[in-house]
Amino acid sequence: MQTTIKLNDGRQIPAIGFGTFQIPNDGSTYKAVKEALTVGYRHIDTAVAYFNEAEVGQAIKDSGIPRDEIWVTSKLWLQDYGFDAATKAIDLSLKKLGLDYIDLYLLHQPYGDVPGAWRALEAAQQAGKLKSIGVSNMTPKYWQQFVPQFKVVPAVNQVEFNPYFQQQPLRQLLVAQNVKLEAWAPLGQGNQSLLNEPVITALATKYHKDAGQVILRFENQEGIIVFPKSVHLSRIKSNLAIFDFTLTDTEMAQIRALDTGKGRHDPDTPGLEDRLLHAFDVHADD
Repeated sequence: MQTTIKLNDGRQIPAIGFGTFQIPNDGSTYKAVKEALTVGYRHIDTAVAYFNEAEVGQAIKDSGIPRDEIWVTSKLWLQDYGFDAATKAIDLSLKKLGLDYIDLYLLHQPYGDVPGAWRALEAAQQAGKLKSIGVSNMTPKYWQQFVPQFKVVPAVNQVEFNPYFQQQPLRQLLVAQNVKLEAWAPLGQGNQSLLNEPVITALATKYHKDAGQVILRFENQEGIIVFPKSVHLSRIKSNLAIFDFTLTDTEMAQIRALDTGKGRHDPDTPGLEDRLLHAFDVHADD
């Protein structure tokens, strides 16, 4: 049972967490996170660009669960890249979350002054404000461009991952430095084709599970850190209930065979950096 995964900095991260992307910051995030913590999640993933750090922090505070039992991840947005801007943004994330430290802080996108932003993460880690540091959406191209410039090797790279897009070239790069992959959209963002794949539905029937649970268990057995998102309590519960069955080597191979090598999001797309930088203003409410 892989309920935690050891990072290259020696820390143990909960193998399954709760995602908060695109949950509104109108009280919905607070409610969903509070429910997730109540049913047993101990890993919450947020970001500056999700505009819900304050609700996440309040839910953690109101849960009554000791702080050291909850793993909190947040992410720096592009507008705050560069050493000075990132240093201020880390402090603002801590303030909004109402925390003394953040368990894992990521560079959300691989564009702009990545080296300067990373130095700020390294300094904040040295100061104890951030326990682990990592990156997100780094393709092999950006990994090879930036990571050799870093003093501290990232603990994780959070990227799109599901059975249709298994990131094999990237995983070969990461394994050499014992960097763990975290999956955003681990269920393909509700992709019905994926959820209705015959191999997955057959396994769901065999193990008396739903398709989502089979997919999450596959990812867990692959050593991938996952954090499915839902605002429905029944789904929040079921996504966590993946540790009472084990897929066989043959079944794992059958799901691996679904890999198309392509995802819905390609960070290497020309012009994407500029579009993301101007998509919204993370300081509009500050």
